[in-house]
Amino acid sequence: MGGLAHYLEREGIPTTQISLIRAHTEKIRPPRALAVPFELGRPLGAPNEPAFQRRVLRDCLSLLERPSGPVLEDFPDAPPGDASSDVPDGWACPVSFAAPVTQMSDTDVLHQALLQEVTLLRPWYAQSKEGRGGRSGFGISGKTTDEIVRFLADFAVAPDACESPWPDTHVIVAFKRMADDLRYYYTEAAIARPDGRGSDIEVAEWLWGKTTLGALLVAVRDWAMETDDATILKLAQNAMVPTHQRHRTQHG
Repeated sequence: MGGLAHYLEREGIPTTQISLIRAHTEKIRPPRALAVPFELGRPLGAPNEPAFQRRVLRDCLSLLERPSGPVLEDFPDAPPGDASSDVPDGWACPVSFAAPVTQMSDTDVLHQALLQEVTLLRPWYAQSKEGRGGRSGFGISGKTTDEIVRFLADFAVAPDACESPWPDTHVIVAFKRMADDLRYYYTEAAIARPDGRGSDIEVAEWLWGKTTLGALLVAVRDWAMETDDATILKLAQNAMVPTHQRHRTQHG
């Protein structure tokens, strides 16, 4: 979007944007950008916080008052519910899981562990979806949770033996698509309880540190970082594990 902004500006159309990765924006130098300290995928901060989201939008749109750039400003505040805020009891997922499976050696064990997590989260996911008027990020892959779980388990144990379920789609892209889909499911379920809303980082710490799904995604990233396939390596480097969770991986 930053590159496109330059072309629009040449046609006399003022542009502004939200930047989730400040370092990228510094290199692209779009005409106007607001850098925000939020998790990838949440450019307006926390869900269900309309007043805070309006502040972000207004700060971004106010940059249009600058006649020329490049302008890169920082949004000053963390989203509501951030770990630094004054929350007496902190956040906890509404579901208690068994210890995550961390050994990616048995497909059946992985499959059952993931199915158990999905099943325990299902009522909370349904409640979360209902609270948003039926909207959900889950479903982008077009696969059911059972189909996703089976594919992820198979891939984690024997990635070289897996094939993409979509013609003309690289198997690692298929994996990423379904993994992201299931992450939406977990995250939406985790924030369903109104009195237990957590920050992006708190929810991420739970997903990546305390679930079998998180352990599986970290393990696949570790494998992918050591392959010779350029497509797999590029995705592993840039898009498989968020920056703030890479301390869990072998390659950082």
